[in-house]
Amino acid sequence: MEILADGATLVLRGDFDVRSTLEVRSAVYAHLEVHRDADVVVDLSEVSAVDVTALRLLAVATRQAVRDGHHLTLRGCGPAVRRMLHLSRLIRVVEVERQAAIA
Repeated sequence: MEILADGATLVLRGDFDVRSTLEVRSAVYAHLEVHRDADVVVDLSEVSAVDVTALRLLAVATRQAVRDGHHLTLRGCGPAVRRMLHLSRLIRVVEVERQAAIA
Protein backbone atom coordinates (compact mmCIF):
# COMPACT_ATOMS: atom_id res chain seq x y z
CA MET A 1 0.00 0.00 0.00
CA GLU A 2 1.34 3.38 -1.00
CA ILE A 3 -0.08 6.46 0.73
CA LEU A 4 0.51 9.94 -0.67
CA ALA A 5 -0.69 13.30 0.67
CA ASP A 6 -1.70 15.96 -1.83
CA GLY A 7 -3.00 18.91 0.19
CA ALA A 8 -6.17 17.83 1.96
CA THR A 9 -6.36 14.72 -0.25
CA LEU A 10 -4.92 11.39 0.80
CA VAL A 11 -4.22 9.14 -2.19
CA LEU A 12 -4.12 5.36 -1.66
CA ARG A 13 -2.49 3.01 -4.20
CA GLY A 14 -2.38 -0.76 -4.27
CA ASP A 15 -4.25 -3.41 -2.31
CA PHE A 16 -6.28 -1.96 0.55
CA ASP A 17 -6.98 -4.90 2.81
CA VAL A 18 -6.53 -6.15 6.35
CA ARG A 19 -2.73 -6.12 5.94
CA SER A 20 -2.63 -2.38 5.27
CA THR A 21 -5.34 -1.13 7.66
CA LEU A 22 -2.98 -0.14 10.48
CA GLU A 23 -0.82 1.93 8.14
CA VAL A 24 -3.84 3.55 6.47
CA ARG A 25 -5.57 4.18 9.79
CA SER A 26 -2.54 6.07 11.10
CA ALA A 27 -2.31 8.10 7.89
CA VAL A 28 -6.03 8.97 7.80
CA TYR A 29 -6.20 10.11 11.43
CA ALA A 30 -2.96 12.10 11.12
CA HIS A 31 -4.29 13.70 7.94
CA LEU A 32 -7.56 14.65 9.65
CA GLU A 33 -5.58 16.20 12.49
CA VAL A 34 -3.37 18.27 10.17
CA HIS A 35 -6.29 19.43 8.00
CA ARG A 36 -8.74 20.43 10.72
CA ASP A 37 -10.06 23.39 8.72
CA ALA A 38 -10.45 21.64 5.36
CA ASP A 39 -12.61 18.92 3.87
CA VAL A 40 -10.49 15.77 3.70
CA VAL A 41 -10.73 13.47 0.69
CA VAL A 42 -9.49 9.88 0.52
CA ASP A 43 -8.80 9.07 -3.12
CA LEU A 44 -9.27 5.36 -3.89
CA SER A 45 -9.01 5.61 -7.68
CA GLU A 46 -5.72 3.69 -7.69
CA VAL A 47 -6.79 0.99 -5.23
CA SER A 48 -6.65 -2.35 -7.02
CA ALA A 49 -8.34 -4.52 -4.37
CA VAL A 50 -10.30 -3.83 -1.20
CA ASP A 51 -11.89 -5.85 1.60
CA VAL A 52 -14.56 -5.16 4.20
CA THR A 53 -12.04 -4.63 7.01
CA ALA A 54 -10.44 -1.80 5.07
CA LEU A 55 -13.79 -0.19 4.32
CA ARG A 56 -14.81 -0.46 7.97
CA LEU A 57 -11.72 1.56 8.81
CA LEU A 58 -12.93 4.34 6.49
CA ALA A 59 -16.45 4.17 7.95
CA VAL A 60 -15.13 4.53 11.51
CA ALA A 61 -12.84 7.39 10.41
CA THR A 62 -15.82 9.10 8.77
CA ARG A 63 -17.88 8.87 11.96
CA GLN A 64 -14.98 10.16 14.04
CA ALA A 65 -14.41 13.02 11.61
CA VAL A 66 -18.06 14.06 11.86
CA ARG A 67 -17.90 13.96 15.68
CA ASP A 68 -14.84 16.21 15.53
CA GLY A 69 -16.49 18.64 13.12
CA HIS A 70 -14.58 17.43 10.05
CA HIS A 71 -15.79 16.21 6.71
CA LEU A 72 -14.34 13.10 5.03
CA THR A 73 -15.25 12.07 1.48
CA LEU A 74 -14.22 9.06 -0.60
CA ARG A 75 -13.19 9.80 -4.19
CA GLY A 76 -12.56 7.51 -7.13
CA CYS A 77 -14.50 4.52 -5.86
CA GLY A 78 -14.37 2.01 -8.69
CA PRO A 79 -16.92 -0.75 -9.23
CA ALA A 80 -15.21 -3.19 -6.83
CA VAL A 81 -15.08 -0.63 -4.01
CA ARG A 82 -18.69 0.45 -4.60
CA ARG A 83 -19.84 -3.17 -4.66
CA MET A 84 -18.14 -3.87 -1.32
CA LEU A 85 -19.60 -0.67 0.16
CA HIS A 86 -23.09 -1.79 -0.84
CA LEU A 87 -22.68 -5.43 0.20
CA SER A 88 -21.34 -4.42 3.61
CA ARG A 89 -23.95 -1.65 3.91
CA LEU A 90 -21.14 0.76 4.78
CA ILE A 91 -22.40 2.97 1.96
CA ARG A 92 -24.83 4.30 4.60
CA VAL A 93 -21.96 5.58 6.73
CA VAL A 94 -19.43 6.99 4.28
CA GLU A 95 -19.79 9.82 1.81
CA VAL A 96 -18.80 8.91 -1.74
CA GLU A 97 -18.06 11.74 -4.13
CA ARG A 98 -20.36 11.73 -7.11
CA GLN A 99 -18.68 11.23 -10.45
CA ALA A 100 -19.60 13.44 -13.38
CA ALA A 101 -21.60 11.64 -16.05
CA ILE A 102 -19.71 11.02 -19.26
CA ALA A 103 -21.63 12.32 -22.28
